[in-house]
Amino acid sequence: MATEFITPIQPLKFGAGGIKSTNSVIEEGTALFKDVFADAIQNVKDTQKNLEDKQYLLATGQIDDAHTVPIAAAEAKLSVDLLVELRNKAVDAYNELMRISL
Repeated sequence: MATEFITPIQPLKFGAGGIKSTNSVIEEGTALFKDVFADAIQNVKDTQKNLEDKQYLLATGQIDDAHTVPIAAAEAKLSVDLLVELRNKAVDAYNELMRISL
């Protein structure tokens, strides 16, 4: 099977099914929330490293297809944009929770 250029989106993995206590649900939610941000940060680091490698290869004349550099730049920009939007949505959700009066 040939390697694909675009990797498919992987579904989020939730814990095993069934009813859980409130503490376990909160712990799983916290872990899931943390994992989403950790994955987004790692994606930014990986795409940035890939872009730097492609730029180095282009600058030293070791790259055969120069079109991969703008593609890597677009991937890096999209990953940063995704991370920023995730952060913005998390801050908006937090602010909305703080507005709720009990």
